[in-house]
Amino acid sequence: MAGRFLLGLLSLSVALGGAVPLKVLFYKDTCPGAELISRDVMEKHLRRDPTIAAGIIRMFFHDCFVRGCDGSVLLDTTGDTVAEKEAPPNLTLRGFEVIDDIKAALERKCRGTVSCADVLAMAARDSVALSGGAAYEVPTGRRDGVVSDASEVHLPGPSFSILEAIKAFEGINLTVVDLVTLLGAHSIGLCHCGFFVDRLYSFQGTGMPDPSLDAGLLAALRQRCPDSAAAAENISADPTVFMNQATSSPFTLDSSFYRGVLHNRAVLQLDQELAYADLSNSLAATFLTRPNLFIWSFSKSMIRLGNVGVLSGDQGEIRLNCRQVNGVA
Repeated sequence: MAGRFLLGLLSLSVALGGAVPLKVLFYKDTCPGAELISRDVMEKHLRRDPTIAAGIIRMFFHDCFVRGCDGSVLLDTTGDTVAEKEAPPNLTLRGFEVIDDIKAALERKCRGTVSCADVLAMAARDSVALSGGAAYEVPTGRRDGVVSDASEVHLPGPSFSILEAIKAFEGINLTVVDLVTLLGAHSIGLCHCGFFVDRLYSFQGTGMPDPSLDAGLLAALRQRCPDSAAAAENISADPTVFMNQATSSPFTLDSSFYRGVLHNRAVLQLDQELAYADLSNSLAATFLTRPNLFIWSFSKSMIRLGNVGVLSGDQGEIRLNCRQVNGVA
């Protein structure tokens, strides 16, 4: 697929403090073929639903932003603690069944060996490659967390300002470059109207649409998204639109997203905010004119994201079921 290439420069082990370093092909001896199994299952799901790649990448982001990349977003609620996946920002996450299928295939091959956190990291990598991005080599060796608490879910929201988003990324040791780059994932996938309907009808409570929004796009989005979407109790039942309104290929991960940013055709307020700061505007313009640089940078930032707060060595556990900690009936 166009745009797919190996990033030898990124195939490196990453040490985090005193933890055991992650490394490429961690399962080479303990579960040979694990990465091929992951890719095969991911590819089958993508053939059935080309939007699922964006869902998996988004799930990976949501997992890593809370407690680090420990697979905690995959856990179901048990007992009195409501799990992360039931927090409002996570109610529209998609692809849990994909992770279940990959995990089941790996359990048949080598029981209790590959962590759910690594399953999600590999699935995200494969989603990128199968959507036209780079088949980068992802360091593995993560362990699974045993805590998932909805009250800890604090993610950069779609209405964040660029400064608020930068601060949130700095909180997990990622840079403004990572922010601008990773938002490029919005070149693929769908977006619920409820995440941006305020821009169409009453931006920041003004009773008027966002004045920065392209008039043609405003009209098109209003046809799809009624004003009532703002008050929808169940956002998962909301209408959806393609996240990237600046391309004819909404299933291809490329730099076309930044064309929308620079021409006031970004769907989310946060995405449009990239045009309003000098550095983010400059990066958006650079990525648009140098698409291969975006592909390379996106892979690099995904690897950096995947190293946030990981458990390794004898920390955490290797779940047998990604939806529950071991020992739960």
